[in-house]
Amino acid sequence: MDSMEWVDVITRENLLLLSLLPKLNIDKFQFLTQRFDLSSKQMSSLNSEALTTLGFDQQQTGLIQSAICSPHYQRAINWHQPERYQYVITYADSQYPAMLKEIARPPYALLVKGNCKLLNTPQIAIVGSRNPSASGNQIARQFASQLTLVGITITSGLAMGVDASAHLGALDAKGSTVAVLGCGIDVIYPKRNRDIYAQIVDQGGLLVSEFFPGTQAKASHFPRRNRIVSGLSFGTLVVEAARRSGSLITARTALEQNRDVFAVPGNVLNTNAAGCNYLIQQGAKLVTSVEDILDEYQHLIVQPPNDIRKTVKKSAISPLASDTLLDSVEFDVTALDVIAERNKLPVHAVMAALLEYELRGLVAAVPGGYIKLRGK
Repeated sequence: MDSMEWVDVITRENLLLLSLLPKLNIDKFQFLTQRFDLSSKQMSSLNSEALTTLGFDQQQTGLIQSAICSPHYQRAINWHQPERYQYVITYADSQYPAMLKEIARPPYALLVKGNCKLLNTPQIAIVGSRNPSASGNQIARQFASQLTLVGITITSGLAMGVDASAHLGALDAKGSTVAVLGCGIDVIYPKRNRDIYAQIVDQGGLLVSEFFPGTQAKASHFPRRNRIVSGLSFGTLVVEAARRSGSLITARTALEQNRDVFAVPGNVLNTNAAGCNYLIQQGAKLVTSVEDILDEYQHLIVQPPNDIRKTVKKSAISPLASDTLLDSVEFDVTALDVIAERNKLPVHAVMAALLEYELRGLVAAVPGGYIKLRGK
């Protein structure tokens, strides 16, 4: 049984109802709570006139009253079962993440599953394309693994592509990861990430949602999810993102929240890298190794043994292979296994070398393999 203390049931239910109001900023929230003692009476028992008197507009009153009759609301109330590592963490709970209290529109209730203590650990968000190149996936996974070695929690949105790779990288290193969902806490979206969803909980990570159980994913939910991803994190790293993408929305939200933005540069001919290059033009910090991020957060790092820092430094971006590897990539599409065979090297070693070639603009990942853009 969990030993942490929680707010009373009436306060929890009231904050669950307030969490339904996406435009309820912190100033309006504080105004409402000054007029209404959250622990004194359930808002679900108030009629339209009473809610209006408190300061809710017609739309907000309608949302609250429709929610009261919803089975999703009842499931949200019943979600809080600490013995099953399921929690409703409200704005009034001591476990509520301090970082989220700094943003303009914090969620007033979070439904979580797993290790809720991760909410208040130092976090870096890693986001990017849902359809990244092989090197994009490798960068996200590698950076996530290395960041967890120094005690940083990796936060992302459990989407396909870069998000999934970031979570897997943290899990590879037995590190901590937080997945923020754009659907109900008990809904797996996309379904292809079912194994990652389960693995996060099994390995001591955390699933987070502001949506009631049973709520299906839809487009309007993802900007709300993204503000939590960036809001929980000291900085957001963008890996392979198109100029118009959800990842750039997350980056913009991070800037609005006065958080750092980092971007991995990409080839100018790769449309999936255009967003990262744009962010760098706009002032995001260009990142080619995990050290570029760690340099900004020396005060957050759980003091690691020197050998861990050496490991991070050495493995940040794999050293280039011999010139013959680049020579083995043609100006037409060359399959990865063909490059490996030509160099008598294992595939993982070839991918590491190609990753650095790609960052330097020498090759590009394309469907079916790689193409050479220019010689050394």
